[in-house]
Amino acid sequence: MQPTDIKHPDYFHKVVDCQWACPAHTPVPEYIRLIAAGRYADAYMVNWTSNVFPGILGRTCDRPCEPACRRGRVEEEQAAKPEPVAICRLKRVAADYKDSDDVSKRIAAGKKTKSNGKKIACIGAGPASLTVARDLAPLGYDVTVFDQDPRAGGMIWSQIPRFRLPLEVIDEEVNYILNLGVSFKQRKIDSMKQLMGEGYDAIFVGSGAPRGRDLDIPGRKEGAKNIHIGIDWLASVSFGHTTKIGKRVIVLGGGNTAMDCCRTSKRIGGDDVKVIVRSGFDEMKASPWEKEDAAHEGIPILNFLVPKSFVIQGGKLSGMTFEKVKAVYDAEGKRSLIKTGEPDQFFECDDVLVAVGQENAFPWIEKDSGVQFDKWGLPVLDKTTFQATVPNVFFGGDSAFGPKNIIWAVAHGHDAAVSIDKLLNKEDLRERPAPGVTLLSQKMGIHEWSYDNEITPDTRFKVPWADIKATLKNVKMEVELGFDVATAWKEAQRCLNCDVQTVFTDKLCIECDACVDICPMDCISFVPNGEEKDLRTRLSAPALNLTQDLYVSGALKTERVMVKDEDVCLHCGLCAERCPTGAWDMQKFLVEMTYAGNGCRSHNQKKKAA
Repeated sequence: MQPTDIKHPDYFHKVVDCQWACPAHTPVPEYIRLIAAGRYADAYMVNWTSNVFPGILGRTCDRPCEPACRRGRVEEEQAAKPEPVAICRLKRVAADYKDSDDVSKRIAAGKKTKSNGKKIACIGAGPASLTVARDLAPLGYDVTVFDQDPRAGGMIWSQIPRFRLPLEVIDEEVNYILNLGVSFKQRKIDSMKQLMGEGYDAIFVGSGAPRGRDLDIPGRKEGAKNIHIGIDWLASVSFGHTTKIGKRVIVLGGGNTAMDCCRTSKRIGGDDVKVIVRSGFDEMKASPWEKEDAAHEGIPILNFLVPKSFVIQGGKLSGMTFEKVKAVYDAEGKRSLIKTGEPDQFFECDDVLVAVGQENAFPWIEKDSGVQFDKWGLPVLDKTTFQATVPNVFFGGDSAFGPKNIIWAVAHGHDAAVSIDKLLNKEDLRERPAPGVTLLSQKMGIHEWSYDNEITPDTRFKVPWADIKATLKNVKMEVELGFDVATAWKEAQRCLNCDVQTVFTDKLCIECDACVDICPMDCISFVPNGEEKDLRTRLSAPALNLTQDLYVSGALKTERVMVKDEDVCLHCGLCAERCPTGAWDMQKFLVEMTYAGNGCRSHNQKKKAA
């Protein structure tokens, strides 16, 4: 293998598993260290720069960072199953304990001072549009965000229940953006061609996937009064239009929307609430913690039942029948649901909430507008730039590639803002800006580092809940209480500081093997070089995770190479402490994504501007 090029920005970025997995590439270990130091406002701003909604995401994020967390891989089996750091809930800690006045002042400092004369329209006031507005407004763009609802936030406030996300948290973080000089207008856009004629230099579509899928099975029309589309029903509850539901409720679907529907039902009159899913429990799209929350509130989830009909008696919905199925997998692992031959199952109900998926709906974009769509009804986009077939029209969030989650919408918004900025500065949109990267030694003395490298044995701490007897009576009472300061510090100590990298200088190595001897994870080896597949098997401990790179040095004096398996390294610094020549050093790696503005300009344009 060739020596590893650690100067490439993606190498160490990939080693910081949590940040690499985050669509917005939030510097997770950086803000966790700030939380441990009690610097909550600083931690909040690190988050606000990248993921825009720390308080909101600290309660609702789908947490792609946590399955990637190294902690869950390196913990030895204990009484509890090894678990990742509670990254998402620590994000909330930064939001809960920050000095709001301090944060407001820092954010307000970025408010535009004068207009650059360019007008941007953002359709839909959800997370994707608000991110575009947040990135472009400080640059002097006149950004107007349109939404049919009376307040900004989109699905964040219309579909996520208040017991998961309080309204004051939404308002605070949305207002941070609007106060940057962004104009919000309540207006339903019903014609793309009309909007195109209103003089906007660029249009961003962040209207989400606003249409819930329905079920076309017998009894649907007859029982329509008591059969509701999940996302529409949740919005109606948020608006205050719906305040009660029947005592017996069936929720159809296995995603997070279904979990929100069943838990909301339980709070506004549902006594016998059950979720019925056609797939198996493990195959449900709902996040594991969402299913756990439903179970905690006494809501059963019934699996492998396919809806067959709505049963109508006396002109009113009385229940549903289901067909029992089982999962069968072919040689390639493809699943099919096969009838078991068991009798159909009948469940009584007063109301049914249909949460079997969402889809895009663009009835307001005329066919002759120039915006093209594929056979699935999704816009034809450049997946790098988010540019539509009309050059100054861009899409992001659920409206771009279908339903995902808030953090993906934020990532789309950042990328689309870069594209809009480059377009309006007559640059090549496909020339994407490289991230900013720094490597800084953490050495304070011979055996002292500027970061806390002690590895705590603690297992993951649980976020406390409010009394279930109280929360089930109040649809607006937040369930999770969040970490207190002391517990937040303990949880932060579980972070392995994966952004403090082990940097090896082969010219200083005397091959004494001291680092090999002291490494607690056996992830350092000195071996003859070879092809990667072979090399992985000849290390002190076989490197079996092929998604993690090997750190390979140049040839040493014995013609061997140093090979380090990045997969299970604790970043404890013991190798650097033991090394007698300083061949090993612990260096903090910080990658900062480049957003719209001067940083995303091509070098030629920068020179012209200078």
